[in-house]
Amino acid sequence: MLSLVKKIIGTKNERELRRIRPLVDRISALEPEYQKLTDAELRAKTDGFKKRLEETTSGLRAALAEAQARASASTGEMREELKTEAEGCEKELRRAEQEAIAEILPEAFAAVREASRRSIGLRHFDVQLMGGVVLHEGKIAEMKTGEGKTLVATLPLYLNSLTGRGVHLVTVNDYLARRDVQWMGPIYHLLGLSVATIVHEASYLFDPTYIPKDYRYLHLRPISRKEAYLADITYGTNHEFGFDYLRDNMKFSLEEYVQRELNYAIVDEVDNILIDEARTPLIISGPAEESTEKYYTIDRVVPKLQRGATIQGDPGQEKRAAIEALGDYTVDEKSRTATLTESGVAKVERLLGIHNLYDPRHIDTLHHVYQALKAHALFKRDVDYVIKDGEVIIVDEFTGRLMPGRRWSDGLHQAIEAKEGARIREENQTLATITIQNYFRMYKKLAGMTGTADTEAAEFKKIYKLDVVVVPTHKLMIRADHADVVYRTEKEKFDAVVDEIEACHARGQPALVGTTSVEKSERLSRMLKKKGIRHNVLNAVNHEAEASIIAQAGRF
Repeated sequence: MLSLVKKIIGTKNERELRRIRPLVDRISALEPEYQKLTDAELRAKTDGFKKRLEETTSGLRAALAEAQARASASTGEMREELKTEAEGCEKELRRAEQEAIAEILPEAFAAVREASRRSIGLRHFDVQLMGGVVLHEGKIAEMKTGEGKTLVATLPLYLNSLTGRGVHLVTVNDYLARRDVQWMGPIYHLLGLSVATIVHEASYLFDPTYIPKDYRYLHLRPISRKEAYLADITYGTNHEFGFDYLRDNMKFSLEEYVQRELNYAIVDEVDNILIDEARTPLIISGPAEESTEKYYTIDRVVPKLQRGATIQGDPGQEKRAAIEALGDYTVDEKSRTATLTESGVAKVERLLGIHNLYDPRHIDTLHHVYQALKAHALFKRDVDYVIKDGEVIIVDEFTGRLMPGRRWSDGLHQAIEAKEGARIREENQTLATITIQNYFRMYKKLAGMTGTADTEAAEFKKIYKLDVVVVPTHKLMIRADHADVVYRTEKEKFDAVVDEIEACHARGQPALVGTTSVEKSERLSRMLKKKGIRHNVLNAVNHEAEASIIAQAGRF
């Protein structure tokens, strides 16, 4: 019965696409008219849109300004009432702005399409216009790899920047944040908008007249962080936006803040940032004045303990005694914790010369024993971290890239430094923290794009209240997406991977192989060398060679 109804009225996704189609037709109908405009006339369209928006919302802006003035002039309970009234006016103004830009949408998208055609030689396809509408409506657009998501984002970014509140495009790394501004910057510049990029420890404004010494930064003029956020459109990574928010909240006056209100953001690779990294905390820390000798002392104790059972979750009361008898500590790989057994506690007390490890006086020692246990039992060299120039550098579990300057908190980083015999730096204390999930939930309007979102649609709806719309491809899909293959053991899996690579190599087909750690990439490399198959390895250990390796990728 359900399948019959779907055949008659279509799936929810098909109904969404049917609803958007008339908008795309209206945009396309404007194309001949916009092609006749001069560059100056096309640029003047932006001023015209802003003027229409201002005229539509002028009454509400005046009411908001009056409400805010009355609230700041009042005291006590009356002040709180007036602040609530001002917040109501702000919501009403935002609603009116969204209605106004929805009216402007066909004309604005037509202007961007024409500006793109003239400035960078790319004309938005109809399916890309559909993706732009989905993003403008605060939804997630699932678009296949190669469908031009970077170009799609220019449409809603331009439209939503007309309110003057600032819009953000969130990418996964500094390279994309910089490249996308250099690539898409001419579109915004032709339309009279400013666009900036925020990368690690630097900010740039797109300026086609600026020629730097380093060609990688062509047309990117260095500016302050605050100026970057004052641009109409700002590109950057999730980490940079998040850390700027934390740093702002550690300042003493609003005048020192670099960020504006969190108005509208489009998140690229949204499943990676909002689902995979959702619970990753962003932490700003400062040094705590404590001796580092205790880490060396405790590190000498842990290797003398016998590793016991490896468990997954709570084993239950009836199995606990048998598990504890197997060694001095148990390792729970699911929750990434290591726990001392009774015999382990007794041995640690004897080795450290402590009568009772759980005495409140020794709570600090107990904490560091557990961190040392985690360092030895759960954190592996060339998987979770690498040693470079005598320093322990974290490897990002999602991207495989090194994260210099980042450190684990609560003494864990020091415990790993002691384990590896590296110089121990002072322990840090947390000064400010927020998770990626909580940061992005503060935006008034949020949208995202990726090639794989439909599988996580339920999570996006539950956590972020975001709907997923699957946008069709411009041309018929001819790539075959095979199902996953699951093997009984890791050895069988790697053998099958090598066999597949060998078959590809024999027919002259380039192969790209992804692994989850440095250790596994090196293991696979050794297996390929035994077979005599020429290959390059790109991982966190030799990431400096990334550009040259990528440039040669696919050569046979």
